[in-house]
Amino acid sequence: MRLYSNTVKGVVSAIEEIFYNQQYADKVIERTLKSNKKWGARDRGFIAESVYEMVRWWRLINEVSPSEDLYHLFGTYWLLQGNVLPPWHEFEGVNVNAVKRKYEALTSRGALQSIPDWLDEMGAELLGEKWDDEINALNEQAQVVLRVNTLKTTREALMNQLQEDGVETYAPKGYADALVLAKRQNIFRNPAFKEGLYEIQDASSQLVANALGVEPGMRVIDACAGAGGKSLHLATLMGDKGRVLSMDIESWKLKNTKLRARRNGISIIETRTIEDNKTIKRLKESADRLLLDVPCSGLGVLRRNPDTKWKLSPESISNVQLIQQDILQNYCSMVKPGGIMVYATCSILPTENQQQVEKFLQSEKGQDFQFLDDQKVLAHESGFDGFYIARLQRK
Repeated sequence: MRLYSNTVKGVVSAIEEIFYNQQYADKVIERTLKSNKKWGARDRGFIAESVYEMVRWWRLINEVSPSEDLYHLFGTYWLLQGNVLPPWHEFEGVNVNAVKRKYEALTSRGALQSIPDWLDEMGAELLGEKWDDEINALNEQAQVVLRVNTLKTTREALMNQLQEDGVETYAPKGYADALVLAKRQNIFRNPAFKEGLYEIQDASSQLVANALGVEPGMRVIDACAGAGGKSLHLATLMGDKGRVLSMDIESWKLKNTKLRARRNGISIIETRTIEDNKTIKRLKESADRLLLDVPCSGLGVLRRNPDTKWKLSPESISNVQLIQQDILQNYCSMVKPGGIMVYATCSILPTENQQQVEKFLQSEKGQDFQFLDDQKVLAHESGFDGFYIARLQRK
């Protein structure tokens, strides 16, 4: 594949923003792609994929590159992909044989899997023999998964409609509303998306709303709703009958929820910002179902957000565990007696998952609940994102 100086410059500038200015990769890529209207679909695809892959393999690239110069790092990445470098002066000193020798000399899993050593040690300690396969799976490129909006269409009908537009999909077993794209493409531009026939949502994430066992007419609270993806799924499963209260401490996150609901043909979602504990107290014992999709390390979705591994630290993971337990302790009061609460994370670490549930159940407030079941979803076993989903019932 031939390299072009303006698109390579786009990649290098984006990498500088991500690593030297501590920006989020997805936002940087979005801005970079908007910066040049002349770039076509192939150029944009090259930039987005190159940036994500360089972020994913950042440690490995640095280990085998001749220097920390950003063009040298890009050149090293390009050679590691099995490509040939053009004779540009920016790539002087990047030698394929030297890169190969350095790569073959690497022995540590942290370097070869391109993760910090502390994370490798933590993963090995907590996941044991499964860690090797799991980190391997989390370094693969994520598939694009759609969730069919069953208020407006069926999975089979959407599959046929997309096929007519030249978009090939397949239906994975065990996920009632999921369709997986056969190859990556910009699916947001498809007319079916504008009609609200689907949302983009990983198959593992789709398991969360299903775990609540909602029915039409129920009152459901999604207490850490973010942009409202799971609220939309819950409302769909309820046939748009009842009430879904989408809550978050960040009001800006909830802004898109109403727009998305309108596109989906959903009318039962109400958004509310959690301003303080009074917001929670006013909703005491009001929910038939409560979803706590809590903040977490995000290690289960590394394939989608590879920059996460460079932003995390042992301290940040300890801090997020305090937040998780605090949410469990304070928000559980919103469930009615006999109602069901689901605790979910997109983490694969037991310290954020089953250990948090056990800690809650042993606490004073946890005495009011009984454990029903849980799902520990690992990327290498499912083929999708890593997730944890626990169901508890109020006595």
